[in-house]
Amino acid sequence: MRTSLTRLAGAAMVALTLAGCAGTSGIVDRFGGQSPNDLLSQAQQQQGSEAAATRLQAAELFQRQGDNQRALDIASSLDRSVLSSDQQLRWALLTSRIGLELQDPQTVLAATDVLDSAATLPDSERNTLLERRGLAQAMNNQPFEAAQTLTALQQRTDDTQLNDTIWRQLNRLDPSQLDQLAGQGSVAAGWVTLAQLQRQQGANIGTLTNAISQWQSNNPRHPASRRLPTDLGKLDEIRDQEIRRIAVFLPQSGPLESIATAIREGIETRADDVRSQGGQVPELVFYDTTGQDIESLYARATMEGAQAVIGPLSKEQVSQLETRDSVALPTLALNYGTHDRNSARNLFQYGLSAEDEARQAAQRGQLDGHHRAGVMVPDNEWGSRVLGAFQNQWQQEGGELVSVQNYDPSASATSAVKSVLNGGRGRPDMLFLLALPGYARQVPPTLDYYNAANLPIYATSHAYEGSPQPRLDHDLDDVMFVDIPWLIPEAAAGGIDALPFESTRERLIQDDQPAMIKLHAMGVDAFELARRLPVMSAIGGFELYGATGRLAPGQDGRVVRTLPWAVFRNGQPTLP
Repeated sequence: MRTSLTRLAGAAMVALTLAGCAGTSGIVDRFGGQSPNDLLSQAQQQQGSEAAATRLQAAELFQRQGDNQRALDIASSLDRSVLSSDQQLRWALLTSRIGLELQDPQTVLAATDVLDSAATLPDSERNTLLERRGLAQAMNNQPFEAAQTLTALQQRTDDTQLNDTIWRQLNRLDPSQLDQLAGQGSVAAGWVTLAQLQRQQGANIGTLTNAISQWQSNNPRHPASRRLPTDLGKLDEIRDQEIRRIAVFLPQSGPLESIATAIREGIETRADDVRSQGGQVPELVFYDTTGQDIESLYARATMEGAQAVIGPLSKEQVSQLETRDSVALPTLALNYGTHDRNSARNLFQYGLSAEDEARQAAQRGQLDGHHRAGVMVPDNEWGSRVLGAFQNQWQQEGGELVSVQNYDPSASATSAVKSVLNGGRGRPDMLFLLALPGYARQVPPTLDYYNAANLPIYATSHAYEGSPQPRLDHDLDDVMFVDIPWLIPEAAAGGIDALPFESTRERLIQDDQPAMIKLHAMGVDAFELARRLPVMSAIGGFELYGATGRLAPGQDGRVVRTLPWAVFRNGQPTLP
């Protein structure tokens, strides 16, 4: 069973919806005092529809007794085709409820297929199944489908209990998805307007709360107007925490100087762009971290009126900070520490982590139905770190790692591809690839040579140089990969105009190399995250659709970056 952050985050939603569905168990008769085991014995003496109906009764009783797994096993194995219409509905209600309680969205989605049949369902049961379908889609990392289902249900029922779940899904949509959702009814359109307000004004708490109040005045009958999502309701509590001065801790010399310079350019350009558009921008004060003690930097910044910090960039300094109980000022570090978790209160960590991409590839492979992964990573420390991230996520998701090849990046890919296909515990059904473009381009033709042309390949962003090169990249056709929205605009957002912070991108991109674009984009997102630090601390479901991906702080303050997927077709990145 999948145990991703999305799945775990669904537990509260499930508890809420099932608490509201207690009355649906009344559809089950009491079966004359028979035990579920008695009913199963009885079913063995019956045939056809009679046996299936008795097994359904037994499954319902097991569920009411709290034995969900036994109930699901019985319900899944009985012959549904011989059940009557009423029994089909009882089966769907039973199985969907169990699926939610077991955090198993696939079971719920299969059970709610009854909604797509020609059968006429009572309104109450139809609404229950629609809600469960929406919750399952949310757990199954399908935010757009979940938002569609739940806003359509709310259009029918006006149920404000759906508000928090709908809001969490909207925060995960890109701009083109929001625009598409807005055309699906007045309730959906109202939600989209509210989500767009939050994105446009979210860095200024006072402006945002005023805008929300105005939206409520303009939409008094909308479910979200009558009962704001919990996350938005918390904004009033932090109105006095507006950030007006940010200290930026970056090295101005040494091995990290060039990276720091590019990040600083992204920060300053974004701030200037917001200012030129009439937005309120915190003052930025830069501090050179070269040879400086981190305590002294915090003391200076605090004395000079800083309310938040961007940085440090050094992994060593971030690792020092994350072992503390707290940091002196709310801080967005620009790297990830080396410890198992971040223990410091008010410390958030953000960076361009290949490990995030590896974990995302593992999740996508599982969602696509693969279970036996082969892996190719370079034979170095970077490859080991990324392999560890992929392996942990893959096995956590229930997959088997059948073959791992630590290849020599300077050698031909031929022997490594042959080994990954034949040197493990059987043939893989997918390949995870960490490789730079020159090496990555060798892999698909070599798979063809070894009669494995149909083996799906999931790659990190490193397989793409960052600009379309059809002649060079045609060998990568059908390879799936992730990358930052700014580098794959058509796949990420439906075009350049829909990209996050596009006006800033236009000022930065010019003749940049892809690596420089990524660092500039990181600076842009660092600025946007830092001025939202009070919101990030107060709101459990905070997400930012940024230049480097969808950004969401985990429970320990480490920001998880989710990137859009693309696939090579005719040597160019396109929508999968």
